[in-house]
Amino acid sequence: MIRIIALTDAGLALGKQLHAALPHSQLHFKPKPFADVVQGYFREGDALLFICATGIVMRTLAPVIASKHQDPPVLVMDELGQFVIPLLSGHEGGANQWGLEVSELMGAQLVMTTANAYLNPVYTLGMGCERHCPLPYLEDLMLQGLAQIGLIPEQVSGLYSIDIKADETHLIELARKYQWSFITYSAHALSEVEPLLSTRSDYVFKTVGVYGVAESAALVGARSRTGASPELCLNKIKNTKATCAVARSYQV
Repeated sequence: MIRIIALTDAGLALGKQLHAALPHSQLHFKPKPFADVVQGYFREGDALLFICATGIVMRTLAPVIASKHQDPPVLVMDELGQFVIPLLSGHEGGANQWGLEVSELMGAQLVMTTANAYLNPVYTLGMGCERHCPLPYLEDLMLQGLAQIGLIPEQVSGLYSIDIKADETHLIELARKYQWSFITYSAHALSEVEPLLSTRSDYVFKTVGVYGVAESAALVGARSRTGASPELCLNKIKNTKATCAVARSYQV
C-alpha cells in the first residue's frame, strides 16, 4: 500500500494528483493523531509519500526507524511539486527508483543523496507455487509484494521461477497479462545464489532441489539481466498456494 500524506491545502491538491496517478495508493489529509497514525503505517511496511517539510517527517519517524533492510521506502515532496526526495530505504526499499518514477510522472526534480545514484536498478519477480495454482493467488500475492516495496508491475523486468514450472499455466498467464518475459532455471542454476537467501526450507530442498524457489529465481533473474551482483529487496512472502520475492541489481 502507498500512503500519500498531505498537511496543507496546497499539498492536498498535489496529493489528489498523485493519488489519481499511483495505483494502490490512499490519500490522507492531516491524519490525527499524526505521529501515531504515520508511525503505524510505517510499522506495517507501507510505502510513504509525504507532502510537507522533511524535518516533520524525520522527527515523526525517528522513533520507529529500524534499519535500511527493514524500513519501507519514504519519499518527501514540497507542496508545489517541484522536488522529490528519497528520504529512507533508497536502495534496499526501492525509494530511489520510486522517487524517479514519481519525478517523471509529476515533472518534478529528483533530489538523490544516496550512493550509486547514477545506477539504474533492475527489478525481477520470483515466484513459486503449487501445481495448477489459480491465477488470483498468484496475482494478489504479486501485487501485495510490490506494494510493500513501493513498486508497480511496470517497474518489473520479468517473472522467474524453477524449470519444473516452465509449463505452469497461470504463471505463464500472469507474465502475459503484465507483458513480462517468463524465464525458468534449473535447480543447479538457482543453487548458485543460495548464500543470498533470507531463509532456507529443507522441505522445498527435498522437493525440488533448491532451498527457496521465489528468492532464488528472482536473484538469478536479476543477475542475468545486468551481470551485476543481485540483492533481495522483498524477502519471500507467501499465501496458501504461492510464494513471491523481488530482487534487484544495478545497471549503469
